[in-house]
Amino acid sequence: MVMSISPLAPGSWPEMPPISGVRLGSVEAGIKYKGRKDLTVIEFENPANIAGVFTSSKCPSAPVDWCRKILPNGKARCIIVNSGNANAFTGKKGSIAVELTADAAARVFDCNRDEVYLASTGVIGEPLDASDFPKFLQQAKVTANETGWENAATAIMTTDTYHKFATCKIELDGQTYHINGIAKGSGMIAPDMATMLSFLVTDLPVANNILQNELARAVATTFNCVTVDSDTSTSDTVLLASINEFDTSTITQAKDKRLHAFSKALHQVLHDLSMQVVRDGEGASKHIEIRVEGAKSAKSAKTIALSVANSPLVKTAVAGEDANWGRIIMAIGKAGEPADRDLLSVWFGDVRVAFEGERDPDYEEVAASKVMKNDFIPIRINLGIGNGSATVWTCDLTRQYIDINADYRS
Repeated sequence: MVMSISPLAPGSWPEMPPISGVRLGSVEAGIKYKGRKDLTVIEFENPANIAGVFTSSKCPSAPVDWCRKILPNGKARCIIVNSGNANAFTGKKGSIAVELTADAAARVFDCNRDEVYLASTGVIGEPLDASDFPKFLQQAKVTANETGWENAATAIMTTDTYHKFATCKIELDGQTYHINGIAKGSGMIAPDMATMLSFLVTDLPVANNILQNELARAVATTFNCVTVDSDTSTSDTVLLASINEFDTSTITQAKDKRLHAFSKALHQVLHDLSMQVVRDGEGASKHIEIRVEGAKSAKSAKTIALSVANSPLVKTAVAGEDANWGRIIMAIGKAGEPADRDLLSVWFGDVRVAFEGERDPDYEEVAASKVMKNDFIPIRINLGIGNGSATVWTCDLTRQYIDINADYRS
């Protein structure tokens, strides 16, 4: 199925700065797709500190199992990603493919097996033939360069309609650092740590424990706050590598004053990538932000926000540009969280549509309908019972979502 680029795609993409000591190579391995690159390697000249966050699915892929196993060693020399096959629910064959790839990469990149990180995305349940990976990994190494970010972002796509990458600059003590990141994701997106993969590299030296804490915290308010279709993938993986090519001291303490700038930049990059994922939701025509305030707790607020975001009735109403606020009330009520019908209020943009248990007395359908014609739809809910708040992002549900997923394996 040939898909046109999402109408919500960015108008432009940033120029990705090279990061010293990091090279990227992408090749065509013929895993599923023809005439496009589908195997990417991110190579580190020296061992990099590494942090990772993975799917909470009880049916994880073989690469997720592998990464979890080696993550405590804390060093990476390369990250290898293939598209077209998730290598998930593939039994012993999946483990064999992982072992073969790790062995081949260790030889090609002259490193230890536990410095090789793997990720796969694509069809679940089909064995991954990695027998030719040694040849393709060698090709990737030969062609790798410091400017290969866009090719890498393209090679890891499945049903994505555009590549996703982002960067942020960090100025510290007269030195300029960067965080570069790529991601893929379009369907099966409801991260719980979306199929969703993301890989980030920074040249600011950060110790493993700090890196892990910062990644987990940033993912919680970015990737873990987006949903396309409420389905958590078997393969969700976010990896963050920190290299030290500068003569500077490593951040090893949470109280290090430099950490604030790093945290801010990391959140910015992850937020950018997660919004790109939502705006490329399969068949999406609307980007929806759901803000819940006045909840009993932040956790309760997020549960309610996700109940609204994942409601097919809410998402199809938005697709039809129908200001059907009754479906918002329905989704709040079914969430199973504390709520008082007679206290809550709902806004579409700046238009209050519901207030104190009934339709807002000043409600005008024309004003609400005007909001629904935009490609970005902010929905705000105030429960009026506490101080908890949360924001999640989603997209609408259109006929094209069905077409894409009905035709996915053909």
